[in-house]
Amino acid sequence: MRNDFTRAAVAIAFALLPVVACAEPIKLKLAYFSSDREPPYIAVLKPFADAVNRESNGAIEIVPYTGGVLGRSYARQAQLVLDGVADMAWINPSLSPERFPDNGVIEFPGLFQNLREATLVYTRLVAAGALRGYEDYFVIAAGANFPLMINTRPPIETLADVRGKILRVNNLVEGNALKSIGVTPVLMPVNEAALAIGRGTIDGATMPANSLFAYGVSRITRFHYAAPLGAAPLAFVMNRKRLEGLPARAQQVIRKYSGEWAAARFIEVYDTNNIQAMTDLESDVNRRVILPPRAELDALDTAFHAVFEKWRGENPGSQHLLSLVETEIAKARAEN
Repeated sequence: MRNDFTRAAVAIAFALLPVVACAEPIKLKLAYFSSDREPPYIAVLKPFADAVNRESNGAIEIVPYTGGVLGRSYARQAQLVLDGVADMAWINPSLSPERFPDNGVIEFPGLFQNLREATLVYTRLVAAGALRGYEDYFVIAAGANFPLMINTRPPIETLADVRGKILRVNNLVEGNALKSIGVTPVLMPVNEAALAIGRGTIDGATMPANSLFAYGVSRITRFHYAAPLGAAPLAFVMNRKRLEGLPARAQQVIRKYSGEWAAARFIEVYDTNNIQAMTDLESDVNRRVILPPRAELDALDTAFHAVFEKWRGENPGSQHLLSLVETEIAKARAEN
């Protein structure tokens, strides 16, 4: 009797082995609103997915859906994650200012010296829970593209020529800063800028040099005014509840390749691309790269400072945020 029982137990155990061994991985949907040839996907999304998939040993599988398969609207990517249409997505928080009301502290002109500094400060403020709006998300990566500049189709040479132009802007803070010097700002996703300029709806766009080439704006703009604008915060987010519902090992792997690891990837690729793109602009005889003289820089600084002071007066708690930013800037510079 006992031998029969033992043989039956062994048979059942062996029968179950293939089921365990062949268990399907937990699949996570990664949404990207545009082409897999663009900087966010190359710099952050694909390296992250590859690293997590490799280290999880089949426990989880991040499946990319590029080209807007899960939703083409850049402005709605954050909502796709909350709705469960995607588990994670690349977002521009500045397109949803009502959802991310504190991001202005990253966007102001004059705060940062370079892309590395802006990205590390943004990454660390998010990790510390200092910025409202991220409570329902786990932030895999927080990057800040920098420096922005003014790129137009109509000819410009001076600050006076910039006045009166209609420009696509990345965020409301940047828009208010440009409005103070006589520009009409239009908040618009970066992937819609080239078409709008081509149609004559707007005269140009503010964006860093690498974005000019990545999103087709370089084909229809020839004048590039290097005004000292602020940073453009960008983020790769995951639904927090979805993350916390995963097995502990899966959570551990995702966290390992998030935060500072992802920030380092963003900095490396975006910095290199921006430097190369700026070199290409300056060496192209058919383009005009304008470096504002001291008098124009002073005028811009005065106008932007007034907008900054207005924002600080209208936002309770802004002084605390600014203090945190200053602390993180000092840390980033000490580490460099």
